Amino acid sequence: MGFPGTWMTESESMVYRVVPKCACSSIGQIMFYSDHGTFFDGDIHDAKEGLHKWALEDSQPRIEANVKAHKSYAFTCVRNPYTRILSSFFDKIAGIQRNGKRYRGNLVPQLAQKYGVEVGSPEDDFAFDQVKSFRRFLLFARDTIRWKKPMEPDIHWSAMSGHISTYICNGGRYDHIFFTEHFDDGMQTVLDNTKQKHKVDLKKIPRFNESEGHGPKRLHPVEDYFDDLSMHLVWEIYKRDFQLFKYDFENPGNKLPKGEIDLAEIHAKLGE
Repeated sequence: MGFPGTWMTESESMVYRVVPKCACSSIGQIMFYSDHGTFFDGDIHDAKEGLHKWALEDSQPRIEANVKAHKSYAFTCVRNPYTRILSSFFDKIAGIQRNGKRYRGNLVPQLAQKYGVEVGSPEDDFAFDQVKSFRRFLLFARDTIRWKKPMEPDIHWSAMSGHISTYICNGGRYDHIFFTEHFDDGMQTVLDNTKQKHKVDLKKIPRFNESEGHGPKRLHPVEDYFDDLSMHLVWEIYKRDFQLFKYDFENPGNKLPKGEIDLAEIHAKLGE
């Protein structure tokens, strides 16, 4: 199976396991800058050179050799499951993608037909009931993860623990896992433990939120989107994420973790 979703700097200074919707654009651009002294012109997910990626065939032997020998500092980043699934909805379902089209072509019409999800359009300034539509989307997300129907689960809303475990199960080990909510502290730890060709000053790095501006703005506080049933569905999908990454399930309004991540626990439980 190898190491899907893994990126590595060309200098092999650091290895990163991508977790979608967890600051991956910013992290990728920082990695690119640390080798080249410039940012990639465009969305870093589209970069075909300047960064090793498992999705690029030529990069695979380099990444595999590095990860299996644990030659470089390896890390990943996690995010509160409530804000992550909300972000997935506003970006991938309600938003228009970079190519000017809807995500995955017929996905949104399918959601409208089977689950009654409405998302508005740029023409009506995305006028729709955000809370009602999000809760219906959540039911769909649960169905994809639990029963793989009406489609396989999408990487943007499948559990973080699933992404992170493939790296461990196939022979990798993490040196650091940090929180999106404490991004500067977490990324600084990575930089302090690696050598960069070009020094990175996190205070001067722009945030690369590639999904911003392509869809509706979230109108309500996070907790307004989650009633008792929604919280039950979130627990069903992300129970392991809450437990391993120490997020607060009881209070959707608290995006901050309640404790520190235990790397030994992560390796033991996700390496099974």
